[in-house]
Amino acid sequence: MFEFRRYIILPWLLSSVAMGALSYMWHGVMLSDLQELRIPLMLYHVLAGLVYLVLGLVITIGVHKAVQYEWISLKRGFPFMASLLAAAIGFFVYLVIFVLGMSFASDHGMMHVVVDVLWQMFEQGVGGLAVSLGIIYDMHKRFLEQERGT
Repeated sequence: MFEFRRYIILPWLLSSVAMGALSYMWHGVMLSDLQELRIPLMLYHVLAGLVYLVLGLVITIGVHKAVQYEWISLKRGFPFMASLLAAAIGFFVYLVIFVLGMSFASDHGMMHVVVDVLWQMFEQGVGGLAVSLGIIYDMHKRFLEQERGT
């Protein structure tokens, strides 16, 4: 059975917070998307927080599985490859959101759609980087704990 331990919880929360913060910066500060919402702002923030928690968990499990099946090596460019995997996940998430008509870019032109999908991939790529850094930190922490135990 899948257990939530430090090697899952730390990267999961790091990626969720990083992606949520980037999303708020993009949609709330740089663009005026949050002003065009049709739902209460508090409800949006709660739902977005839940979405980023789920997305962070998906990316964390995806990176762990990619390492387990040796699609990603811990020895060569691990943070970069984790970011690429997460960016690919972000692309597919955006496709689903766009097809369902829930995108901020649905009422705008094609240029807005392209910029939005690139931002989504960047945002999830940063989430993948956060996952990789959380995994590296956990591996270092476990190494130190084993060294103290012997």
